[in-house]
Amino acid sequence: MQIKINTDHNIRGDERLKEVARTLVEQGMGHVLNRLTRVEVHLQDENAQKGGADDIRCMIEARPEGLDPRAVTHHDADIEAALRGASKKLRALLESDFGKLDSKR
Repeated sequence: MQIKINTDHNIRGDERLKEVARTLVEQGMGHVLNRLTRVEVHLQDENAQKGGADDIRCMIEARPEGLDPRAVTHHDADIEAALRGASKKLRALLESDFGKLDSKR
Protein backbone atom coordinates (compact mmCIF):
# COMPACT_ATOMS: atom_id res chain seq x y z
CA MET A 1 0.00 0.00 0.00
CA GLN A 2 1.33 3.38 -1.01
CA ILE A 3 0.95 6.64 0.95
CA LYS A 4 1.62 9.87 -0.95
CA ILE A 5 1.94 13.23 0.84
CA ASN A 6 1.24 16.52 -0.99
CA THR A 7 1.61 20.01 0.47
CA ASP A 8 0.89 23.51 -0.75
CA HIS A 9 3.59 26.18 -1.01
CA ASN A 10 2.91 27.36 2.57
CA ILE A 11 3.73 24.01 4.20
CA ARG A 12 7.26 22.69 3.94
CA GLY A 13 6.94 19.09 2.74
CA ASP A 14 10.28 17.80 4.01
CA GLU A 15 11.10 14.19 4.92
CA ARG A 16 10.31 14.76 8.60
CA LEU A 17 6.78 15.93 7.77
CA LYS A 18 6.29 13.01 5.39
CA GLU A 19 7.35 10.52 8.05
CA VAL A 20 5.11 12.11 10.70
CA ALA A 21 2.20 12.13 8.23
CA ARG A 22 2.73 8.47 7.29
CA THR A 23 2.89 7.44 10.94
CA LEU A 24 -0.24 9.36 11.94
CA VAL A 25 -2.22 8.10 8.94
CA GLU A 26 -1.17 4.49 9.56
CA GLN A 27 -2.08 4.76 13.25
CA GLY A 28 -5.35 6.53 12.54
CA MET A 29 -6.49 4.15 9.82
CA GLY A 30 -5.79 1.05 11.88
CA HIS A 31 -6.93 -2.28 10.50
CA VAL A 32 -8.60 -0.86 7.35
CA LEU A 33 -5.18 0.06 5.97
CA ASN A 34 -4.59 -3.47 4.67
CA ARG A 35 -7.68 -3.18 2.41
CA LEU A 36 -6.37 -0.09 0.61
CA THR A 37 -4.16 0.13 -2.45
CA ARG A 38 -3.23 3.80 -2.12
CA VAL A 39 -3.71 6.77 0.20
CA GLU A 40 -3.11 10.40 -0.81
CA VAL A 41 -2.78 13.11 1.81
CA HIS A 42 -3.14 16.78 0.82
CA LEU A 43 -2.12 19.41 3.39
CA GLN A 44 -2.90 23.08 2.91
CA ASP A 45 -2.47 26.17 5.07
CA GLU A 46 -5.55 28.13 4.06
CA ASN A 47 -4.55 31.41 5.72
CA ALA A 48 -0.83 31.27 4.98
CA GLN A 49 1.06 33.75 7.17
CA LYS A 50 -2.11 35.33 8.60
CA GLY A 51 -2.61 32.58 11.16
CA GLY A 52 -5.90 31.85 12.84
CA ALA A 53 -7.77 28.94 14.30
CA ASP A 54 -8.35 25.79 12.28
CA ASP A 55 -6.56 27.06 9.19
CA ILE A 56 -4.78 23.79 8.35
CA ARG A 57 -6.80 21.69 5.91
CA CYS A 58 -6.09 17.98 5.54
CA MET A 59 -7.81 16.04 2.79
CA ILE A 60 -7.19 12.30 2.62
CA GLU A 61 -8.25 10.19 -0.33
CA ALA A 62 -8.20 6.41 -0.01
CA ARG A 63 -8.47 3.89 -2.79
CA PRO A 64 -10.00 0.74 -1.35
CA GLU A 65 -9.78 -2.55 -3.23
CA GLY A 66 -12.97 -3.16 -5.18
CA LEU A 67 -14.60 0.19 -4.33
CA ASP A 68 -14.58 3.74 -5.64
CA PRO A 69 -12.11 6.18 -4.03
CA ARG A 70 -13.31 7.82 -0.81
CA ALA A 71 -12.16 11.18 0.58
CA VAL A 72 -12.62 13.26 3.71
CA THR A 73 -11.51 16.72 4.79
CA HIS A 74 -10.66 17.98 8.26
CA HIS A 75 -9.64 21.48 9.41
CA ASP A 76 -7.61 21.99 12.58
CA ALA A 77 -5.12 24.29 14.26
CA ASP A 78 -1.96 22.35 13.39
CA ILE A 79 -0.79 19.73 10.92
CA GLU A 80 -0.72 16.79 13.33
CA ALA A 81 -4.23 17.49 14.64
CA ALA A 82 -5.54 17.86 11.09
CA LEU A 83 -3.95 14.54 10.10
CA ARG A 84 -5.38 12.77 13.15
CA GLY A 85 -8.86 14.19 12.56
CA ALA A 86 -8.95 13.31 8.87
CA SER A 87 -7.59 9.82 9.51
CA LYS A 88 -10.25 9.19 12.14
CA LYS A 89 -13.03 10.39 9.80
CA LEU A 90 -11.76 8.27 6.93
CA ARG A 91 -11.42 5.16 9.09
CA ALA A 92 -15.05 5.54 10.23
CA LEU A 93 -16.22 6.00 6.64
CA LEU A 94 -14.28 3.00 5.37
CA GLU A 95 -15.32 0.77 8.28
CA SER A 96 -18.92 1.54 7.36
CA ASP A 97 -18.30 0.81 3.67
CA PHE A 98 -16.43 -2.42 4.38
CA GLY A 99 -19.05 -3.49 6.92
CA LYS A 100 -21.81 -3.11 4.34
CA LEU A 101 -19.73 -4.93 1.73
CA ASP A 102 -18.84 -7.78 4.10
CA SER A 103 -22.45 -8.25 5.24
CA LYS A 104 -23.52 -8.81 1.62
CA ARG A 105 -21.04 -11.68 1.24
